[in-house]
Amino acid sequence: MHGLDNKIALVTGGSRGLGRNTALQLARAGADVVLTYRTNKAEGEEVVREIQALGRKAVALPLDVSKVETFDSFRESFTKALRETWQRDSFDFLVNNAGIDIAQPFGQVTTEAFDQLMNVHFRGTFFLTQTLAPLVAEGGRIICTSTGLTRFAIPGYAAYASMKGALEIFVKYLAKELGPRKIRANIVAPGAIETDFTKEALAHPGIEDFLKSQTALGRVGVPDDIGGVVTFLCSEEGRWLNAQRVEASGGMFL
Repeated sequence: MHGLDNKIALVTGGSRGLGRNTALQLARAGADVVLTYRTNKAEGEEVVREIQALGRKAVALPLDVSKVETFDSFRESFTKALRETWQRDSFDFLVNNAGIDIAQPFGQVTTEAFDQLMNVHFRGTFFLTQTLAPLVAEGGRIICTSTGLTRFAIPGYAAYASMKGALEIFVKYLAKELGPRKIRANIVAPGAIETDFTKEALAHPGIEDFLKSQTALGRVGVPDDIGGVVTFLCSEEGRWLNAQRVEASGGMFL
């Protein structure tokens, strides 16, 4: 699938894991990419080089999605990058991917952990989208990352999944309110995926085998299973999908 030539995507948390894969798959489909990293500039620059090797333009910018007070200055640096690299004041695809993983049984969830999850996954995503939405071109796309855990429940993820559930409602309102600008908003909900994000959870004895046994396709997912779904939602072929939750889990807990 191609056809994203001359399009520009912003992928938050694009220096590793699912974000990195999404950035690379968008580039393979013809898009240029601005990706953000939180602390590891070297990782971000490495992904930039990989995208450039595919013949596309790329820029890496620092961003901590939990710090809403920095969003105006991020918008300035992002706008500067758009003008200097592409001679544009707008971009086409906002992929809200950045995230953190904190697993605690409901009875042990701390207010600190709750606030961290809220600030990154919901508050941060909500207000970053608010800050950048005026820059999204007419006909653009906004994609948020959710989780299969909003449909099925695994103990330990009450707080994490609740924030993602809020995002799923948010996307419906984005689609409604940005519809006059022909901007589509959708959410991708991965199942269990092997990344550094999930390494600790999957390392527990028996967990990976259990997840395989509960997945119709008989394996845990890999990043390549997700990046292409995001790319499809950004493509012309995906133009009629709007306000949808697309679960990419290989058929977990059916």
